[in-house]
Amino acid sequence: MKKKYTKDLLLLVAIILFCSITARYLAGHETLDEYAQKHSSAQSASSQVSSDAASGISSSTAANSAASSSASSDSASFSSKDISAASDSSTDAVKTDVGNASVLPPDSDVSDTRVMYSDGFYYEDLPESIVSKITGVSYPENCEVSLDDLRYCVMLYVDMDGETKAGEMICNKAIADDVMEIFHELYENDYQLGSIKLVEDFDGDDNASMEANNTSCFNYRQIKGVNKLSKHSLGLAIDLNPLYNPCIRYKKGGTMSVSPEASEEYADRTASFPYKIDENDLAYKLFTSHGFTWGGNWNSSKDYQHFEKKIK
Repeated sequence: MKKKYTKDLLLLVAIILFCSITARYLAGHETLDEYAQKHSSAQSASSQVSSDAASGISSSTAANSAASSSASSDSASFSSKDISAASDSSTDAVKTDVGNASVLPPDSDVSDTRVMYSDGFYYEDLPESIVSKITGVSYPENCEVSLDDLRYCVMLYVDMDGETKAGEMICNKAIADDVMEIFHELYENDYQLGSIKLVEDFDGDDNASMEANNTSCFNYRQIKGVNKLSKHSLGLAIDLNPLYNPCIRYKKGGTMSVSPEASEEYADRTASFPYKIDENDLAYKLFTSHGFTWGGNWNSSKDYQHFEKKIK
């Protein structure tokens, strides 16, 4: 019995030794400690590689992110410049259109009455801001003309420098369509005008408006030297480029008065000079074709700037 146990024990030891030798052979003669150390280094190296790779990816991502951020920043900066430039350009365009005309008023209170003729050309009921502006100036308290009979007109024109400007005018509703058509044709043909402003920009002073070569219409006033209302009081007369086309009144004894006084050099209508209105002038042809009469054809006086229309 004792021999049997001894024999079994020796057999077990032999099996263990055989398995150990076989495992060592298959492992390349490495011990378990050696295997563990080796693979621990490999794992460490692998971790380092992974770490480096991750670091590389992170750096690359950071670089790309920075580049992207920089590009976005540049793009944002570029866009900002573009927008700013566009804004400036738009502002310049607006300034070019408005030019030296009065600041055009808000008109939301009457926009539903607007009649559009063309881009930059329309008329409408007088906006509240305009009523406020003209009251006590060109529209006195004793004015016998109803505000309902007047229209606020906006139109483009070419100034003396060849630039497009926006002008404003108040006229009688009976000639509002004529005003649109005439001034649109003048604009399309590059007909030059000094300015088109309300007389309020000259404190209601008709002489100051004329000396500034301002084209205007409505102004509730009497004819100079005569106790009679001017057609301007009804918004039915327009003075065009008055500095170059003065009003000349002949007095007894052969003397004459020129209005405005600064226009005296343009009183000789036989002379040739720019902006002179005569029967060959485009403005003359347009106004007369629309039923206006020209002050240059009057007998007792000659008002070369003046066009008026009678209404029934």
